[in-house]
Amino acid sequence: MTATPSADRVDYQTDPSRYHHWKLSFEGPVATLAADFDENGGLRPGYKLKLNSYDLGVDIELHDAVNRIRFEHPEVRTVVVTSAKDKVFCSGANIFMLGVSSHAWKVNFCKFTNETRNGLEDSSAHSGLKFLAAVNGACAGGGYELALACDEIVLVDDRSSAVSLPEVPLLGVLPGTGGLTRVTDKRKVRHDLADIFCTTTEGVRGQKARDWRLVDEIAKPAQFAAKVQERAQQLAAASDRPAGARGVALPALAKAIEADALRYSHVTVTIDRARRVATWTVRAPQGALAGDIAAIEAAGSAWQPLVIARELDDAILEMRTNEPEIGTWLIRTEGDAAAVQAMDAALQAHAAHWFVREVTGLWRRTLSRLDVSSRSLFALIDAGSCFAGTYLELALACDRSYMLALPDEPARAPAITVGAINFGPYTMATGQTRLARRFYHEAAPLAAVKAKAGAALDGEAALALGLVTSAPDDIDWADETRIAIEERASMSPDALTGMEANLRFNGPETMTTRVFGRLTAWQNWIFQRPNAVGDKGALKVYGSGQKAGFDWRRV
Repeated sequence: MTATPSADRVDYQTDPSRYHHWKLSFEGPVATLAADFDENGGLRPGYKLKLNSYDLGVDIELHDAVNRIRFEHPEVRTVVVTSAKDKVFCSGANIFMLGVSSHAWKVNFCKFTNETRNGLEDSSAHSGLKFLAAVNGACAGGGYELALACDEIVLVDDRSSAVSLPEVPLLGVLPGTGGLTRVTDKRKVRHDLADIFCTTTEGVRGQKARDWRLVDEIAKPAQFAAKVQERAQQLAAASDRPAGARGVALPALAKAIEADALRYSHVTVTIDRARRVATWTVRAPQGALAGDIAAIEAAGSAWQPLVIARELDDAILEMRTNEPEIGTWLIRTEGDAAAVQAMDAALQAHAAHWFVREVTGLWRRTLSRLDVSSRSLFALIDAGSCFAGTYLELALACDRSYMLALPDEPARAPAITVGAINFGPYTMATGQTRLARRFYHEAAPLAAVKAKAGAALDGEAALALGLVTSAPDDIDWADETRIAIEERASMSPDALTGMEANLRFNGPETMTTRVFGRLTAWQNWIFQRPNAVGDKGALKVYGSGQKAGFDWRRV
């Protein structure tokens, strides 16, 4: 890996040998993730991670640990999330970190922690991997939000340990990783009780926490460990993850970081800083692709569908965090569409196999990460592209897609191919496929597209089916795409972020869409208000002994 052009760059790659904050252990079908955050191990200077309070670095390790459980330990069916510290589970996001961070940093931090918690629920829903929060101490703010993302919560009943969401009364902001939404939508806490809960700093403990549905079980300290293990084993018994399978190690990705480019084996991102544009090229699998289970298992971490998904996911995180001024992403593909179709055939033929299922899950979560990235996304479907099946999802995720038409050179004309996989596993936050979202579930256009599944569609055919935005010929291609890109780059990034989010998620509301929508609409706004971040804002004066000074006018 080449040297980074900036000392402030965030690297999302890590491994257990480099963890500062989590202890990962295994016992049969149960893995334990114990929070033991190093107070001197913050990602940035200026704050200490006391009382298991966390920053982005903590969640980068959590994201890595969960991925390693998914792939490296197929025997694990239940993950117990607990604390290695006495009397404290997790006190949430570090307040001093939030106080010294830029607005963009706070929003990116909240988005990534949202995605990590949503990923726990995704694995529970699709992969049989269950999560149990063993809350063995004070559990506040983002700590309770992590517990809420688990399938079940067991709280120690020791007369002091409580769960709380104190952001409104204490900090003048909102729970940023889905706390309010999960309290109502997932745990179905009655709204008046939720109102009390979310405006009380001391939280709720013991039997009241269970009665209010804030936790599932309580246990006295002497019985707590046994209760957690009993419930972990019960959750494991209902899972179909294999007991005897060999795991697949996740080695560090090979990537080169240049001043104006990211380069992986299958993904390249080049940056034009003057235009504020990044061009993404995702290449098709190369050579013979392992397609039967024996060959897939033998390939392991080198199986190309896994490698490509990991590279794409890492590149999205790199660009979102480290290149905030590059507001337009141009998505290209390159290679043999038949290789992509062979990849899809293997993913579908062995969809029930634990490893293939996990690779498909990684693709689903990566594509969803692309959906919620606050960047303008344009697909450029030109000569040599391979937007087929899984790779077509990249174009379907975009705000617009431009497809080169070459009526006089049909042999060189690009084609797109809809596959069966486009109607299946890659659901968005709305629970829809991107095709269903595109056509508002209307039967006629979806049937027309399905009738052409497997066919190589040129620009004219793709345009007629509504699969692309425009299909200029080679005379108009350069000017039309250039003008569209330049116009986009000249518009307000704030307005575009709001517009794109509204237009991309036009389908049914789900808990996940509400988590992201509320983060964008509410937290994004509240985080910038003087009542939170002004000189006398609650977030700024926290810990100083001063009282927050509020502007009492309702807006």
